[in-house]
Amino acid sequence: MADKKKTAALHNLGCKVNAYETEKMSALLSKSGYKIVPFTEKADLYVINTCSVTAIADKKSRQMIHRARRLNPDAMIIAAGCYVQQKDITPQTLGCDIIIGNDEKSRLLEIIEEYQKDNSLNISRHDINHAGEEYEDWSHLSGHGFAASRTRAFIKIQDGCDQFCSYCRIPYVRGRTRSRSLDQVAAEIRHTADNSCKEVVLTGIHLSSYNDNGNRLIDLCEAIEASTPIMRLRLSSLEPTIVTRDFAKRLSSLKCICPHFHLSLQSGCDTVIKRMNRSYTTADFADGVSLLREYFKDPAITTDVIAGFPGESEEEFLQGKEFLKEIGFAQMHVFPYSVREGTRAASMDGQLSNSIKTSRAYELIELGAQMSKEYRALWRGRSAEVLFEEQENINGKLLWSGFTREYIRVYSDSKDFLGNTIRKEIL
Repeated sequence: MADKKKTAALHNLGCKVNAYETEKMSALLSKSGYKIVPFTEKADLYVINTCSVTAIADKKSRQMIHRARRLNPDAMIIAAGCYVQQKDITPQTLGCDIIIGNDEKSRLLEIIEEYQKDNSLNISRHDINHAGEEYEDWSHLSGHGFAASRTRAFIKIQDGCDQFCSYCRIPYVRGRTRSRSLDQVAAEIRHTADNSCKEVVLTGIHLSSYNDNGNRLIDLCEAIEASTPIMRLRLSSLEPTIVTRDFAKRLSSLKCICPHFHLSLQSGCDTVIKRMNRSYTTADFADGVSLLREYFKDPAITTDVIAGFPGESEEEFLQGKEFLKEIGFAQMHVFPYSVREGTRAASMDGQLSNSIKTSRAYELIELGAQMSKEYRALWRGRSAEVLFEEQENINGKLLWSGFTREYIRVYSDSKDFLGNTIRKEIL
């Protein structure tokens, strides 16, 4: 009788880069003979790709490891990624079997094999926090990992960060910035397009620092349009300073570019931005937004904001809030400041209470909701190109759901099959 096929379940926490790497690990396991099952099911192997961007992310990472152990006490449990990159974390403290650090995930099968031979070899984590690291190569999986029915694919093009913002420990767990070759990126995008995928999102830890032998992000975008059939190209989080006139002008000439730009702000007050060790001012940010609005008609400008950074006075908070109003974002992601041990901000004077941070975050969330409503009102009655993805049950009615190039969600009650279809709709 043939052996029963082993099962594996994976769970991703955190950013789109983590999601990309989780999908690649899933492809590795599937290619080697594992049957991939939902994380809610009993499996022989569990892989949790952890996150450490906030204290809540740390907690969720631990919770998912414990959940896997409850689902199957006899399973092999692997914790990978940013949270377990920290040197003081061990399999014993987490209750898992194997720890895999960043830049080691592509060795997943090899690490499992080593562990099965010798259970003492249960940590694969090197010191990522120095220059000279190479980009982790996933190119051998260019033909795996994306289902043919996918409408949108996330393509990782860069890893690491050299910015060292005072509140963030990502550079310590992701290492210095390093980039994937332009040719490899184009090859993977061609593959996704061959599998009927119509939209690609370029993602990275610090996307704006992409540099492949002098080819910067704008050069990569131009190469993608020239050498691939992809219909939509979307950029994930950008630094405000990347938006020069040359960048905006060249980007606007590309037919595939989606006019949806996420510019990382974090605070609308210059004194707070300086304490955060961010490399721009509110004037720089406003200039970048103005350029994008000059070259694109009603682009969606979105951002991240941290509420209650150490030392943030009421005056600074109100000043920052006023700047957010002046910009007029299509969407804001607001987070109360989270203390990250080992960062400069953790030891700064003026740590605010949770109640103040939560109150300010809630105030900004309300502002963001209002601005989002106003941005969507701009499009009411206008025609827009929508990429439909799936059907959703809305108040008992089955509707097709999709997104415009500006990432506005649109619903249609069409009786036609619209999955992975682009068509014009009146909003």
